Amino acid sequence: MTRMTRTPLRSTQLGLALVAVASLTLTACGGESDPLSAGGDDSGETIVIGSQDYYSNEIIAEAYAQALEAADIEVERDFKIGQREAYLPEIENGSIDLFPEYTGPLLQIWKPDTQARLADDVYGELVDAADAKGLTVLDQSPATDQDSYVVTREFAEKYGLETIDDLTKVTEKMTFGANSEAESRPNGPKGLKDTYGVDVAFTPIEDGGGPLTVKALKDGDIQLAIIYTGDPSIKKNDLVTLEDTKGLFLASHVVPVASDDVSDKAAGIVNKVSAAMSPEDLVDLDARSVDEQLPAATIAKDWLEKEGLL
Repeated sequence: MTRMTRTPLRSTQLGLALVAVASLTLTACGGESDPLSAGGDDSGETIVIGSQDYYSNEIIAEAYAQALEAADIEVERDFKIGQREAYLPEIENGSIDLFPEYTGPLLQIWKPDTQARLADDVYGELVDAADAKGLTVLDQSPATDQDSYVVTREFAEKYGLETIDDLTKVTEKMTFGANSEAESRPNGPKGLKDTYGVDVAFTPIEDGGGPLTVKALKDGDIQLAIIYTGDPSIKKNDLVTLEDTKGLFLASHVVPVASDDVSDKAAGIVNKVSAAMSPEDLVDLDARSVDEQLPAATIAKDWLEKEGLL
């Protein structure tokens, strides 16, 4: 089905600008303002927030929306749009003002020749790429949703594993399980050997890090697998994600993309939400969606309240 293009909420922009100028004139002699209000008054403006058609992304977008509404900023939700082919044009043309994105994958769209892999390098290049399109990326969150190597808790504790580098301490033969195409990909056995000096055997498991892969890990048939960092199965099965210190996997931190209509006050609020969301938080939020089948609004509200953001 073809998604209808919404007419951007810009028809009253000139009038709002005149109101804002008048408001600034009247308050110029007032007292000290709230630091988060340093972009002007948001009253009368509506921030259009979008999300992918992906439960995790919708939860993050809902957290932005509720935190802004708690500060009396009007929000319009445009959720479950689809994937980048559908929503990126709307971000770029100003129809959507705020969107939770992921640093590495977005950078590869806007700068296909990038060589950046590590989080700070990727974020730095993304800031420049967004600026070239008249957009702003706000602060990246500690929360990630990307490929990662995982092991069982028992295996991690046996060898003191926290990073991928630590796999060099393992004295037993290791088998890596993933979809068959992973055998020839940069983050497969060859990439692991070239980047970290770790030798592993390979066995294909054709479920994209799903239940069959988890079972193979827990049964000891494999010792290493690729699973998304935000996958609820990590917490549910007490798996351990190994830190990628050398950028074998492209960094993919949650990051808000904003238009010029997002004021400094609104940006400050969203940045607080991003800063509070840890990788473990995102796993917990996703687990509540998958296991408890709760709506995004409920999950986001509970988390915001727990973090003191509502």
